[in-house]
Amino acid sequence: MAFHPLSLPRALSGVAAAAVLLAVSACSAQVSVENADVPSWKATALPSASGIVAEDAGKILNAKAVERTANVPAGSYTLTLVCEGGGKAFLAVRSAGKELADLGAACNGTKESVKLPLKQAAALEFSTSSLDAPLIYAYRLVAAE
Repeated sequence: MAFHPLSLPRALSGVAAAAVLLAVSACSAQVSVENADVPSWKATALPSASGIVAEDAGKILNAKAVERTANVPAGSYTLTLVCEGGGKAFLAVRSAGKELADLGAACNGTKESVKLPLKQAAALEFSTSSLDAPLIYAYRLVAAE
């Protein structure tokens, strides 16, 4: 059988196509933020603790903030925020229009915490946001020991 000069480029293009297909399928095997199982991720990233008075977890798929409110008794607390997906997430805590805490965390699984003393019971407004969406986040407010 004679060697045809066009058969080598065809063979190489087939190998290149297979390599591209393999690379694309490897990328799609990773779980995207949009499809992430938030409760499972939260159980690992921010395991349950005793004394939790407020908590939330979810997805930020665009730049829109996620707002929650919780009635919290007077006391001394630790507020912790963690996120995944790249960039940074922010958590602002306000009561009656006054900012009580502003926390930022790099979205690589690193936890950031701040102490939050409350002299009296209050309705706390939690606002979680990011300009680096999409990402997943979790926070909790725990009575300090």
